[in-house]
Amino acid sequence: MLSKSIQEALNAQVAMEATSSQAYLAMASWAEIQPGLDGVTEFFYQQSNEERMHMLKLIRYVNERGGFAMVPALPQPIITFTSLQKVFEEFLKHEVQVSESINQLVGMALDERDFATHNFLQWYVSEQIEEERLARTLNDKLELVGDDKSGIYLFDRDIMIHRNAIGGGK
Repeated sequence: MLSKSIQEALNAQVAMEATSSQAYLAMASWAEIQPGLDGVTEFFYQQSNEERMHMLKLIRYVNERGGFAMVPALPQPIITFTSLQKVFEEFLKHEVQVSESINQLVGMALDERDFATHNFLQWYVSEQIEEERLARTLNDKLELVGDDKSGIYLFDRDIMIHRNAIGGGK
């Protein structure tokens, strides 16, 4: 059985995963109306779906442990961006926030000696290491490319291959 504090913290994580999913959906929609960003568009549609799956996994866990998972109301995500670099900076910012939140949850589970939740959260810890590495690598590549249109073309073409090579796309 989950403690009230763990249940609340897990529900907050559900909201965070849902917020990330919506943010990435908005990024996909923005990219889709930009000329020539088909790879980036697909990348963010897949990222959005992945975050939704993370949310569902949490919901099922809370309910299976005798808690009640809350479906959150979500704030409007950023829907327009001034550049592709700004999109990926926001992507990294989201992933860092998720990692920080997961780490707080892990600490809370240990403090409360909730070893089942601690064990459950280890998958998220590993996932966030990969997601942050992916976001940092893509930001680094875009920094190298700058505003070079041929570089952006190659970045867009290769992003899905790169995502799968780094470990994303689970």
